[in-house]
Amino acid sequence: MGAGMTDAPAPTPLKLFNSLTRQLEEFQPVHPGEARVYSCGPTVYNYPHIGNMRAYVFADTLGRTLSFKGYKLTHVINITDVGHLTDDADAGEDKMEKMAAEKAQSIWDIARHYTEAYWADIKALNIRQPAHWSIATDYVPQMIEFAKAIADKHCYELDGGLYFDTSTVTDYGALARAKTDEGEGRIEEVEGKRHAADFAIWRKTPAGETRQMEWDSPWGRGAPGWHLECSVMSEALLGFPFDIHTGGIDHREIHHPNEIAQNQAHSCSDASGARIWMHNNFLIERSGKMSKSAGEFLRLQLLIDKGYHPLAYRLMCLQAHYRSELEFSWEGLGAALTRLKRMVMGVEKLRAQALGVLPEQEDVHSVVVEQFAGSLCNDLNTARAIGHLEASLNATEFPATRYATVIEMDSVLGLNLATLTRADLRIRPKAATITEAEIEAALARRKEARAAKDFATSDKLRDELTAAGVEVMDGDPLGWDWRLDTN
Repeated sequence: MGAGMTDAPAPTPLKLFNSLTRQLEEFQPVHPGEARVYSCGPTVYNYPHIGNMRAYVFADTLGRTLSFKGYKLTHVINITDVGHLTDDADAGEDKMEKMAAEKAQSIWDIARHYTEAYWADIKALNIRQPAHWSIATDYVPQMIEFAKAIADKHCYELDGGLYFDTSTVTDYGALARAKTDEGEGRIEEVEGKRHAADFAIWRKTPAGETRQMEWDSPWGRGAPGWHLECSVMSEALLGFPFDIHTGGIDHREIHHPNEIAQNQAHSCSDASGARIWMHNNFLIERSGKMSKSAGEFLRLQLLIDKGYHPLAYRLMCLQAHYRSELEFSWEGLGAALTRLKRMVMGVEKLRAQALGVLPEQEDVHSVVVEQFAGSLCNDLNTARAIGHLEASLNATEFPATRYATVIEMDSVLGLNLATLTRADLRIRPKAATITEAEIEAALARRKEARAAKDFATSDKLRDELTAAGVEVMDGDPLGWDWRLDTN
């Protein structure tokens, strides 16, 4: 504690928006000192697009905030490699089986390839590894036992498999706030269903067909329903009730209400499984919500191929509140990259000033960190939290204290400011033909020309670089810089 300070103020309580109650609630862990979080992971039938990855930047920020607040975090992210249908409803093909047929490959190879691609994106975005990657096919026996436990009171059989009767649980659909007789728009009619919102717990393999992924069950050979997987894996790894369940806002309408219904049936109570349900909003383009089915979709590798560091996309996500829509544009991504560059240069300058200097003002550090924490504790207001970090970078006193403060704040934001360099942010676009050595040589000649007041040569070199796709940033207040631009 700094000289002259009295008792420190009580830590700001963490308040999170609960989609189930539609209000901010103070986080009160089920198990004191622990935080148990489950995040809906990808269906590994294709590459994740950057809209998908926003969900994991959000979940990672939540996890980092819980760690920052001192909780022992257990985070689970599932990998769906079976059961997810092409329209998220109760009719249509399994996404995994469909892709395997299109590619003429083993469904297991498809799952492995796209899981590894997803994990590569996780690493590139500096998303921390969860305590568990739960693979759906590893839990099929537990899924069958879960279904057997609820079948008599809550399910009925049709030719297509075992279906959950949503009228047997209390307040079905409260999470989605959708209680019409017609049900939600994405639910397709299946002959024999008692109610439009009823959903498949187990899907039989149609007569005369063979799936690559199928198992024996009391309801015939087949595969589990998509919704069943998350209920089973979250209970197995976190126990009911656990603290927080996250996912994209599209899950709020069907998938998560169906999870809750299963959890209520299994626990024989009104308990939803998780105490708090949190949902990030969509990443959108001007043309609308991003979708893999809309033709070529934006994936993280495309951003890298165009010369954008993946952490610029992470920063772009953090600049918006997780519950607001975030519009993607190349201009916006470029602005995020420039902002990240300024942070990196500020940290490098601060580190040099702080070298060999002990932190001077512990009370200054604690005040700034508490302000930062206050923003995070207000439902993860990362946009304001970034402002506190930048204010510390732009201050002029106590460099060692400010450096320690910035690094502590970045432990939550996850921008790698302690190790990221300006050179790291120069990613060579895939389509570029000019080499970095050629750029640096031209810039060296241009610097000599400017020093000699030979502005004709200086302008000629700049125009040549521009024609080669190199943006020369003469007015950069942090020093001369350049970037390749192939858009």
